[in-house]
Amino acid sequence: MDLIWALAVSTHLGLAGDYNEVHPHVRFIEDGAIAGAYYNSVERISFYTGYRVEQGPFGAEFALVTGYPGIGPIAPYIRGTYDLNDNIRGFISPAVEYEGEGSTVGAVLGVEFKF
Repeated sequence: MDLIWALAVSTHLGLAGDYNEVHPHVRFIEDGAIAGAYYNSVERISFYTGYRVEQGPFGAEFALVTGYPGIGPIAPYIRGTYDLNDNIRGFISPAVEYEGEGSTVGAVLGVEFKF
């Protein structure tokens, strides 16, 4: 089992709200199974568990995550990644912003630095 400490910085595309863009992150990974915690965009701690697949420098993560009260106690999580090197990973993830009875779909784009 590997333990990864990371710090991600992100930007939120297509969304109107003011979001946290600095995300400390800790992750456990073994044979593709992932679990961890991070400080999320709405300034809460999120816990997640799921699976990661890789093909060369490309990766995809599918998980369930907590910490997003606008969605519910548990939300689906998907993230596409590209490893720039052993310690730097780019990522993109869909995002949904809820306002009143409507919603806006956007994306979270970022870079994660692994220590």
